[in-house]
Amino acid sequence: MNDYSHLEKRLNYTFKDKQLIIEALTHKSHKKPYNNERLEFLGDAVLDLIVGEYLFSKFPKSDEGVLSKIRASLVNESGFTVLARKLDLGSYIYLSLAEENNKGRDKPSLLSNAFEAIIGAVYLEAGLQTAKEISIQLLEECHPKIDLQSLSKDYKTALQELTQATHGVTPSYEMLGSSGPDHLKEFEIAIILDNKTIASAKGKSKKEAQQKAAKIALTQLKA
Repeated sequence: MNDYSHLEKRLNYTFKDKQLIIEALTHKSHKKPYNNERLEFLGDAVLDLIVGEYLFSKFPKSDEGVLSKIRASLVNESGFTVLARKLDLGSYIYLSLAEENNKGRDKPSLLSNAFEAIIGAVYLEAGLQTAKEISIQLLEECHPKIDLQSLSKDYKTALQELTQATHGVTPSYEMLGSSGPDHLKEFEIAIILDNKTIASAKGKSKKEAQQKAAKIALTQLKA
């Protein structure tokens, strides 16, 4: 079993009920009587409120439309995956061997869900204020500048500029596959740099998946 005490240090929060953090870190593939799906459901609602209140206070002159767009760029699988990677959350998740061999520890959907579950668990045990402090600190660490322009920019272009400066090459985008019926198609794209996969993401279009993956890659390379 993984030593989650290091994760507690990263969160700056120690769980009194250890079963809560274990449940939050347990993927359904682990085949236990419990998994993190219920805590994920709760954490999603808590994070929506936390980020909504944060933006409401941070941008007192912005209208509902602008606030909704900024929140939408933060409260989603891609956004939560960035925060999960900041915590190195993938290292602590309890998975089946098959899921681990399938690169489960690096899957955006799995990381995002685990992050939501962790925040749901913190909320249950310590309340909204503690969950808010942890979430906002992570948010501000990952996004030094939070506004519509910086969050909605072209991440592919930004990544290209960064890798040209740091590696002398531009990344390539590789289609990993697609799933779902035609009207609900989802595409998965990986970014390759120096013959290594540095990020991957899913989207409702190839372009959306590329942008999501580029955003994740930017965060990792700047860390």
